[in-house]
Amino acid sequence: MNVLVIGGSRGIGAACVRAFAAAGHRVAFTWHSDADGALAVGGDTGAASIQADAADPAAAGAAVRTAAAALGGRIDALVYNAGAAHYGLLQDMTDADWRRVMAVGLDGAFYACRAVLPGMIRQKFGRIVFVSSMWGQAGASCEAAYSAAKAGLIGLAKALAKEEGPSGITVNCVAPGAIDTAMMAGFSAADKAALCADIPAGRLGTPEEVARSVVFLADEKSGYINGQVLGQNGGYVV
Repeated sequence: MNVLVIGGSRGIGAACVRAFAAAGHRVAFTWHSDADGALAVGGDTGAASIQADAADPAAAGAAVRTAAAALGGRIDALVYNAGAAHYGLLQDMTDADWRRVMAVGLDGAFYACRAVLPGMIRQKFGRIVFVSSMWGQAGASCEAAYSAAKAGLIGLAKALAKEEGPSGITVNCVAPGAIDTAMMAGFSAADKAALCADIPAGRLGTPEEVARSVVFLADEKSGYINGQVLGQNGGYVV
């Protein structure tokens, strides 16, 4: 299977690239600014590395075309992992802050899907997996824009699942909770301990755990799973 991961240079995206490659799939991934991370992931996996801003419609379309060419002319699975975080009161957000969170977190998924769907429809097969968040399901105080973007991914997945299902294409979401990635770097050890105390599993999740779910949903044998949201948060949001 040929897989394109949007946002694959670090964290969950990098774990997805590695998991797909380890499972024997051909992989391409995009990255925006983390050149060192992209070099490491590409070197570890042999995956095609493509620099692109997921929020730029022209760049997103070009990245899909480049990935398809690198993968032999077709893309079977798309994983959309790009996202931008913002912490603070909604009333203090600037227009630019809001637009950037929405552009990377939601608009980019539209651009990527628009670019890959014609090929998937022609081949009568496709797997699309969005990396949403538990805050897209439940909402988070002081993360209104991020929650809105991730909720938007869930709505987009459910609508596309109905729209594209007749063409052999499934669209699903994973909704991770507190995952031990660079986004947690600003948390102190005490903060992490307090957070883990509120999680029934008693710990943070790992990018590799999320990646295994993504690979499962993208599998050819997962064709009867469509329009679903797989929560992966240790029981924090149920």
